[in-house]
Amino acid sequence: MSVARHDGAQAQSQGAAGRPGPIRVVVAKPGLDGHDRGAKVIARALRDAGMEVIYTGLHQTPEQIVDTAIQEDADAIGLSILSGAHNTLFAKVIALLEERDAADIKVFGGGIIPEADIAPLKAQGVAEIFTPGATTTSIVEWVNANVRPPAA
Repeated sequence: MSVARHDGAQAQSQGAAGRPGPIRVVVAKPGLDGHDRGAKVIARALRDAGMEVIYTGLHQTPEQIVDTAIQEDADAIGLSILSGAHNTLFAKVIALLEERDAADIKVFGGGIIPEADIAPLKAQGVAEIFTPGATTTSIVEWVNANVRPPAA
């Protein structure tokens, strides 16, 4: 498995979980998608915002993604799916996190996801879905506010 690590230049203050340092996000392309430009744009935006980003590359299985997130002590997993397999792949990642006692790792995603599928995905435990047209700024702001917000 190819894992590229990108460390953000700015360290954030201690998070709500009590762990110092930047938010750690695994960005992954599950399934058979062969197009990762969007995932790389998001990975760079998160990194430029001071987060530590681990990009897993193309064609990852849900098991590989969850293994990476646990090994890297990630705060979140960002999934990018264009293939239409979002219902199956998101559900598998959520189930594996629960099985591995890692449900505290937030899962968010984006890609070509029909509006009708968003509510059921959220009901399964996906924290947020970003559809085409979402700005990198809105994604960074959401991660900062929802993944490991600063302690009060």
